[in-house]
Amino acid sequence: MKILVTGGAGFIGSAFVRQTLRGKPEVHIVNLDKLTYAGNLENLAPVAADPRYRFVRGDICDEALVERLFEDEKPETVVHFAAESHVDRSILSPEPVFQTNLRGTFTLLEAARRARTRRFVHVSTDEVYGSIDPPAEADENFPLRPSSPYSASKAGSDLLALSYWTTYRLPVVVTRASNNYGPYHFPEKLIPLMISNALEDKPLPIYGDGMQVRDWLFVEDHCRAILAVVEQGRDGEIYNIGGNCSLPNIEVVRRILRTTCKPERLMKTVRDRPGHDRRYALSSEKIRRETGWTPLVEFESGLAETIAWYRDNQDWVRRVRSGEYQNYYSRNYHNRDREMGAMSGERAGG
Repeated sequence: MKILVTGGAGFIGSAFVRQTLRGKPEVHIVNLDKLTYAGNLENLAPVAADPRYRFVRGDICDEALVERLFEDEKPETVVHFAAESHVDRSILSPEPVFQTNLRGTFTLLEAARRARTRRFVHVSTDEVYGSIDPPAEADENFPLRPSSPYSASKAGSDLLALSYWTTYRLPVVVTRASNNYGPYHFPEKLIPLMISNALEDKPLPIYGDGMQVRDWLFVEDHCRAILAVVEQGRDGEIYNIGGNCSLPNIEVVRRILRTTCKPERLMKTVRDRPGHDRRYALSSEKIRRETGWTPLVEFESGLAETIAWYRDNQDWVRRVRSGEYQNYYSRNYHNRDREMGAMSGERAGG
């Protein structure tokens, strides 16, 4: 089987490439990645010399490039990870998420339709369901209520992909996963940011009261689920992929501090994100029932493995944090610090 992976130099995409080549000797992978700030070919060093692997640098919005790639490589399966995936960045600058997540997905779907691709797996997120009041969990028929430009763009691309099954019978499957964590994660999402800051004795910025609840899924478990969907998923269907581990963000941060032997005084409250969803919760019963998949990595062991990886690879963290990332970090968190201080002063004076 030949698989075209988009965004294969990112966190989840690179984990999928490494894991699939390691476990599936019959598979060949072509990796199309633009190498934006979060795309890192170092993530793929273990497979770079594998004759079953090819890297192509390019933008999924480039119609000519995508068309040529389908003609030259004739992939039987597409696994589409490529996306602008950070909520805070989508709030600061919404336009890129709609270009990549909608226009890029459209470009790929059109090329796959013309090439009569046998399977198109569109990788999405639990964020399309929006905030869910307890004790409810979203199944695949739950209403879509995206709260950010990022999640709205993913909801739109989900519906676009599914329409290609209904209209053109392109064999599309959509997956929606909960929050991933693990090695090689760019340090802007909660767990890698908190780990890397803790290891450097830097402040750990906590949005609001830190009681936002997320379900945590180890990245290798996610990749196994995607492979299960590639091999066993039904055309035109949606599959939720959850880790069965719901925790408030502040509890996750406290566990990181305990494991790294760092003091809780490193935690620093900053103003909450606009439109911040309070709770995500997924039901994964469908994928378990139809494929037999279940998460294998307990959060405690997965977190310990992730922290150990960051401790052993601090040079990697320093390299990816250089330049543009520092500008983003300053704009996002330092401004919130100042605003939080001003708001506290107003309350004290009132």
